Amino acid sequence: MMARASRLLVVTADADVAASVVAIGRERVRANTVSTGAEALKTLATIPFDVVVLDLDVSDIAPGDLARTIAHRFAGVPVVLVAALSRVPEAIELVRKGAEDYLRKPVDAEELTFTVEKVLAAAETSAEEPPPSRVMDGEPSLIGRSEAMRAVLGLVDRAAKSNATVLVRGETGSGKELVARRVHELSPRARGPFLKVHCAALPEQLLESELFGYDKGAFTGAQSRKPGRVELAEGGTLFLDEIGDITPATQVKLLRVLQDRQYERLGGSETLHADVRFVTATHRNLEEMVARGQFREDLYYRINVIAITVPPLRQHATDVPELVRHFVRSICKDNGKASVEVAPDAIELLAAYAWPGNVRQLENVMERLVILTDSSTVAAPDVRAELARIDSLAQPAHAEPVATPTLEASAVLLDDAVRKAERRVLEKALKNADGNRTVAARILGISRRSLYYKLEEHGLGG
Repeated sequence: MMARASRLLVVTADADVAASVVAIGRERVRANTVSTGAEALKTLATIPFDVVVLDLDVSDIAPGDLARTIAHRFAGVPVVLVAALSRVPEAIELVRKGAEDYLRKPVDAEELTFTVEKVLAAAETSAEEPPPSRVMDGEPSLIGRSEAMRAVLGLVDRAAKSNATVLVRGETGSGKELVARRVHELSPRARGPFLKVHCAALPEQLLESELFGYDKGAFTGAQSRKPGRVELAEGGTLFLDEIGDITPATQVKLLRVLQDRQYERLGGSETLHADVRFVTATHRNLEEMVARGQFREDLYYRINVIAITVPPLRQHATDVPELVRHFVRSICKDNGKASVEVAPDAIELLAAYAWPGNVRQLENVMERLVILTDSSTVAAPDVRAELARIDSLAQPAHAEPVATPTLEASAVLLDDAVRKAERRVLEKALKNADGNRTVAARILGISRRSLYYKLEEHGLGG
C-alpha cells in the first residue's frame, strides 16, 4: 500500500526497535531515529514525518505528555507506540486517549509494516485538508442559540441519557463529531473512552482489523493479539464516521455487533461481547443507498434509532456572531496573541456569507484573519478581502485559451510569476506564524504535509 517512501520518526534508545523499522526496507520507509523526546520535538519542527513511532521507555518526557505535545504542535502526525509486555496496559490507555496504535516488543517488521500502512491509509484521507483544529478540539459544548441549534441540543441531551445508537447527519464541516462527543459527555458512559474510526479512510481488511482487532497469526507478522476499537472503547462510546462508505462484507459484521453485541477478532475464534455505545455519522443519503442495494436495510434501521441532523451554518446564521467571538478568544489564547476584536460591520459580513464549508470553514477563516492582522481589530475590509479570496478559489477553471503565437512564452512567464508569488506567500505565512509550520499551514488553508512539500520545492525547507 505504501505507494511512496513514507517518512517515520522513531523515538527510542533501544537499538532493536530502531533496527525493526530499518528492516521494513529503504524503498518503503525513510526512518530517522532519535533517543529522547526533546530531540523528537526539535526534529519534528524541521522535517515532515508521516508517522511517529514512540517507545514508551523513552525517559526524558513522560510518553503521555510527549504524545499530547506532538498532537498539539504537529496536528495530523499520528503516533504509534512501542511497549514492553509489562507496559501494554499503559499503551492501551494512551490509544484510548488519542494515540493511533501500539506494538509490543520485540517489534516484528511485518506487523510494523501492517500497522504503518493502516495508519497512513487513515491519514491519507485528510492529507490535503487543513490540519485538525486546536480551537474546537475538546470543546465541551456546541455553540448556538438559534432555534435550529436549540432543537439539535435538545435532541442531543435526550439521546445522551439512553444507550440507543445515534445517527448524526449533516454536511461536511457542520459539526457532526462535536454532536457525537456531546452525546458521549452527557451520557452515563462519560467516564469511559470516546474513540473514533473514519470508515472512509481504510480499505476493507484494514478497517476490519481496526474495528475488531486481530489474533496472533491472523496475517504474516501478526505476532501477538491486538484489540480493535470496539474492544478499546469498552464501557464508552465508539464513533463511526462516514459509515455510508463501508463495504457490504463489513456491513454484515457490524450488523452482528449492533444486533447481538458479539464479534470475533480477525483470525480468531473466541466470541467477544461488545459493551459499547455506537454513534455513527454520514453526509450521504442512506435512504437512496438502501434503495440501490448499496447499504443494508437492516443495518440502516439499527444505526438510525435516534437520528440527529446538524443544520448547515447558512440555516443558523444568527449564531455566527457568537461563534466568531468564541473562535477569536480561543485563537488568541492558543497563539499567544493579545486580545483581538471583530468590528460590528465585519461580523455582519461574516453572518451574511453562505459558508459552503460550514462551521469548520468559518473557524479557519477567523484563524487566518486573527493571525494575519497587525491590528487589535479585524475590520470589514479585512473580512471582505478574505471572502473574495475564498470565492476566487472556488471559481471554476476558465475555458482553454485560444492558441496564439506567444502562448508558449506567456505560459513560461506566467509560471515564473506564479512561483514567485507562491514563494512570497509561503515566506509571509511563516513570518506571521513565527516559524511554526503547523500554524503556517492553517494560515494558508493547506495540510502540514502539503506545506512541507511546498517549502522543499521553493528551497525554504531548511
